[in-house]
Amino acid sequence: MNAASVRSPRVRPPVPVVDIDLARPGEFRLPGDRGPVQPQGQARALVRLHGRPLGMVSAADASGPDGLWQALAGTAHVELAGQLARHRAAARTGPSDSGTDEWPIRDVRRHALHQAPVISVVVATRDRPEKLRRCLRSLLRAKYPEFEIIVVDNAPADGATEALVRKDFTGRVRYVRESVAGLARAHNVGLARARGSVVAFTDDDTLVDPGWLTALAETFARDTRIGCVTGLIVPAELQTPAQSALERQGGFAKGYVPRTWSLSDPPADPLFPFTAGRFGSGANMAFRTDALRALGGFDTATGAGTPGRGGDDLLAFFEILTAGHTLAYQPRAIVWHCHHRTRDAVAAQAFGYGAGLGAYLTGALLNNPRRLPALLWRLPRGIHYAMTRSRDRGADPEADWSRRLALLEVRGMVYGPCGYLRGRLTGAGAGT
Repeated sequence: MNAASVRSPRVRPPVPVVDIDLARPGEFRLPGDRGPVQPQGQARALVRLHGRPLGMVSAADASGPDGLWQALAGTAHVELAGQLARHRAAARTGPSDSGTDEWPIRDVRRHALHQAPVISVVVATRDRPEKLRRCLRSLLRAKYPEFEIIVVDNAPADGATEALVRKDFTGRVRYVRESVAGLARAHNVGLARARGSVVAFTDDDTLVDPGWLTALAETFARDTRIGCVTGLIVPAELQTPAQSALERQGGFAKGYVPRTWSLSDPPADPLFPFTAGRFGSGANMAFRTDALRALGGFDTATGAGTPGRGGDDLLAFFEILTAGHTLAYQPRAIVWHCHHRTRDAVAAQAFGYGAGLGAYLTGALLNNPRRLPALLWRLPRGIHYAMTRSRDRGADPEADWSRRLALLEVRGMVYGPCGYLRGRLTGAGAGT
C-alpha cells in the first residue's frame, strides 16, 4: 500500500480555528495572536483561562459571533470541567510535591524573567519562503526580553529564502545556508551558531504564541536538572478534510497537563524511556545549549530530508534522558502548526512518523548496543499498541482512514531501520 491508495476522508466544510480566553468574554483571536477575528457559524477553539490553555473544543451557532462565543464557552465548561477545576486549584494551592502539576504563574514568571536566559531560536527551512515569512513574523511578536532568530536554509533550490530574510528581516534574523539536505544537519548548524544558553527549535510551517519563549524559560528556571522542554502543538487551520482527519486522530497534541520524566523517577509506563514520541515533537522543543552540544547535537542519519525520514527529535529526547537530564512537557509553551492540506501528504507524513520511530530506535541501539535487551523486552508491546490503537474507532466516520494511516505508520516502522542505515552508509553519519 502506498500513499496514493489511502482513500480520502469524508468531505467536511472548513472549520475556522480561533483562540479564546474564558476571562475575556466575546473576544476571538487568530492563531498566533495575529489579531481579532469574528467567526461565523462554527469554530474550533483553543480555550484558555487567564492565558493558560485548557483544551480545544468545537461548537456551532448561527446567531452570530456572540452566540458562537457563548456556545464555545458552554462547551468548554462541560468538556473541560476537569481542567478548569485543576487550574483553579493550582492557582490557590501552588504545585504539588511531585513536580508535575501546575504552579502559580506569577511566582515562577518573576523568578524566570529576573534571570531570563538568552534564547536562540532555530528555524530550519527549505523552499517555503511564504510559510517562513509567517513563522518569522509570529516569532518577532514574542514577549520575551532577549532572543535571537537563526534561519537555516537547508539545500535550497534557489535564493528566494535568502532574499526574504535579507530584505524583510534584516538586522532581526540571522541567515545561514546549509547545502547538504537533512533536518538534523540543519539543526546542528543552528546549534553551532547559537549564542543563547537555551536553544529552541520550531518549523517553518508554524506560528508561535507570543508567550512561547517565556513559558520555556519559566520551565527551565524551575529545575536545573531539566535539559529539554517540549510544548503544546495545536492546529493553525482546519481548511481541508485531510487536516481535520489528522486532528481527529490526535494531531501533535500531548495534552494540557505539565509533566516531567527522568530515569531517576521513572513513570509506571512499561515502555519508558523508549516511548519518546509521547514526550513532544520537533516543531516545539528547546534544550539547554550545553546539554545538547554535549550529546553531539542531533544524529544526522535521522530527520526529514534523509533516508531515515524522521526521528531526530525522538532520539534527542531519548539521549537527553539517558544522559541523566529531566525532560519537561509544558503546555503553556504553545506552537500553532499548519497541517498538510492533502490526503497524500498526510499519508506520507504517517509513513514518515513510523519511519522516524524505527530510525530513532536503530540509532539508539547503535549508539549503545547494551540497550538491546531492554528494547527487545518492550518492542512487542509497542508494535501491538501501534497496530491496535484505531480498533476502537467504530463510531468514527473516518475509522477506515484512521486504520489505514495507522498501518502506514507500522510499515514506516519496519522501513525505519533500513532508512537509518542508508543514511549512515551514504555519509550522513551520527552527530555533527
